[in-house]
Amino acid sequence: MSYLDELFSVAGKTALVTGAATGIGRMAATALVRAGASVMIASRKGEDCIKVAAELNGLGAAGRAEGFAGDVSSEAGIAALVAEVKARTAKLDILVNNAGVSWGAPLESFPYSAWARVLGVNVTAVFHLTRELLPLLEAAASDADPARVINLGSVMGTQPLADDAYSYTASKAAVHHLTRTLALEFAARRITVNAFAPGPFQSRMTAFATSSDEQAKRVGSHVPIGRIGAPDDIAGATLYLCSRAGSYVTGAILPIDGGQSVQHGLTLFKE
Repeated sequence: MSYLDELFSVAGKTALVTGAATGIGRMAATALVRAGASVMIASRKGEDCIKVAAELNGLGAAGRAEGFAGDVSSEAGIAALVAEVKARTAKLDILVNNAGVSWGAPLESFPYSAWARVLGVNVTAVFHLTRELLPLLEAAASDADPARVINLGSVMGTQPLADDAYSYTASKAAVHHLTRTLALEFAARRITVNAFAPGPFQSRMTAFATSSDEQAKRVGSHVPIGRIGAPDDIAGATLYLCSRAGSYVTGAILPIDGGQSVQHGLTLFKE
């Protein structure tokens, strides 16, 4: 194994990626499988996860995937998912808290119920699932190779931008703060905790705006770098944070947004 391969290797590691049947979760799971990890893929739609796992296993990659149902929208669902994971492994090197939901409506008609639902999946579930899997994460952790937690935030959690998704943007800001809090608390347990803050990527959640090439190009025109995100953008970030290369990084909110987090409309002296 070359120095580069060894530095970014996740070979032999065991991972759980929630909400991995589509979008960014699938991108992260694919990267881990292709790099040699054993990846559990879980979402509410168990059949979709089984199908995705089969497709990933068909790549002939060094790793493998296993798909099953896992619903993080309730305490009972989280308990059932934890039981499924514990039945499959005694240690967990990597946890990617990717499952999430959104809700869009004008300010005047934004429903009360949308806050409980979105905050429950996007924030509460991240905390409780991570806490319940702590014994497995600690079992995998060492000084030389910490266990890793990656939470899915958003550029909408770093910028005052709602686009009618008021509970979503608030939830992602909460994810970022929770990530920093847990990073400090888990450091002594030899577990790193970081978050992605992605800009626009093609996914089920963003299908209304990115499903066609024309739509994706239009959305990408608003990004400083000139395009929406691609699977390799998530793959590179995932392998960095989950390998030895990222073992000294914790509490980071990693922008994967083509420059949107530093984009502004302010000018001082130029016309």
